[in-house]
Amino acid sequence: MDEQQILSLFHEYSNMVYRLAYSYLRSPQDAEDLVQTVFLKLIDGKALPKPGSERAFLTRITINCCKDQLRSAWRSRTVPMDDTIPFRHSEDRELFHAVMELPEKYRIVIYLHYYEGYTFPEIARFLNISPSGVSMRMHRARTILQKQLRREGL
Repeated sequence: MDEQQILSLFHEYSNMVYRLAYSYLRSPQDAEDLVQTVFLKLIDGKALPKPGSERAFLTRITINCCKDQLRSAWRSRTVPMDDTIPFRHSEDRELFHAVMELPEKYRIVIYLHYYEGYTFPEIARFLNISPSGVSMRMHRARTILQKQLRREGL
């Protein structure tokens, strides 16, 4: 893969990779580092996408890198920085925080479906679970979010 192709992929998908990494890691700094890691794998030639499946390929690499980082011993010795993300409406902030409070397995399916537009079978392939497992996680995540948002009066 040449430099121009990698730059093209970076411009097209770096924001998606960042958002997915942020939904896993819950830290803007860690998500930025992970974007660099994912695209360095392309530069090093360690990972090459098939033409036409770049988005799915980058999603899969990002998920794997996030899981590796969450398992690392280094992560257990760090303290998250307190960042505030600007929102236009207070409801957006509360919904964002409610989604980020979900357990990882629910948070990720919500993100991949609603923010990235993946179907249940596609999410199932990324997470190595069945489509019915994705459906169940979505149902449980929505139930948790409904209860949480009702408690907060939204």
